[in-house]
Amino acid sequence: MGWSCLVTGAGGFLGQRIIRLLVEEKELKEIRALDKAFRPELREEFSKLQGKTKLTMLEGDILDESCLKRACQDITVVIHTASIVDVFSVIHRETIMNVNVKGTQLLLEACVHASVPVFIYTSTLEVAGPNSYKEVIQNGHEEQPLENTWSAPYPYSKQRAEKAVLEANGWTLKNGGSLYTCALRPMYIYGEEGPFLSATINEGLNNSGILPSVGKFSTVNPVYVGNVAWAHILALRALRDPKKAPSVRGQFYYISDDTPHQSYDGLNYTLSKEFGLCLDSSWSLPLFLMYWMGFLLEVVSFLLSPIYTYRPPFNRHTVTLSNSVFTFSYKKAQRDLAYKPLYSWEEARQKTVEWVGSLVDRHKEMLKSKTQ
Repeated sequence: MGWSCLVTGAGGFLGQRIIRLLVEEKELKEIRALDKAFRPELREEFSKLQGKTKLTMLEGDILDESCLKRACQDITVVIHTASIVDVFSVIHRETIMNVNVKGTQLLLEACVHASVPVFIYTSTLEVAGPNSYKEVIQNGHEEQPLENTWSAPYPYSKQRAEKAVLEANGWTLKNGGSLYTCALRPMYIYGEEGPFLSATINEGLNNSGILPSVGKFSTVNPVYVGNVAWAHILALRALRDPKKAPSVRGQFYYISDDTPHQSYDGLNYTLSKEFGLCLDSSWSLPLFLMYWMGFLLEVVSFLLSPIYTYRPPFNRHTVTLSNSVFTFSYKKAQRDLAYKPLYSWEEARQKTVEWVGSLVDRHKEMLKSKTQ
């Protein structure tokens, strides 16, 4: 019997990589790619992926119940990557909570209505913290009781959504079957088309080749986007396998790979140094002073809120997030999902560096056109 898969957020950084791997899966008769909109070049690429597997692109809103019910009809697996990723709290809190929490709840209800048996949720490391830059977590694992304590909308919304997904495990479906769920918590994701890396590189190119500092005091283990996509494929295989499924149902997994442990600044430099970009060597405030400045900026923002919306350049949460020692092992995913990185660090680095090179070339072309 053939099976079918719906991917939400399919036009995003991670979603499109999952689609590219899904088309290789055996007996998969249809992939439905759902997003608010697809870029013309991605539409063209997806149309070329049509082969033995039918690939249907659906444009719709994660908050549109009728759209979700149609998208879930006759589907076997849902991979839910759609989310507002807003680390710096730029987007209105209510919008983030609606999309990330309510959207997830509506999708779970649509799965029950359409009797979809498997649901995989793309969570985030931020549901576990870091809660303090003084707290050191090295090679953390799923058995540690780590939980985000910040009220910032992004980690809070992802925490609520992940909880909803894991609590939905075992729900009775309309056809009498059961819904089985799991969640993946990737580290900071880098790779070609990465939005944060792209913004950092472009800012560096516009600043005489000096990269902005985003976290020089951190120690993290970033993960390559291709390996996160691969973990989703292994999770769906495990939940569809009667032998593996019992140990995966209702579980969450940290997803990392063999990328060296390093600071965020170190990663950005490693991926761009061969194009002449360098780190900012100017003096910076000690971490504890940055933290308390973040607190003062939050107070200013709060006091101004009745008359003016002031968004501080940083706050205590972003200082903590960017400057903590927070690394995790993928041993549980290796044990339960048979997860092993598809791409080595060298392959991931090479592919990302080539893409950074294309950003540098584009910047040069833009400068050339301006001088003509």
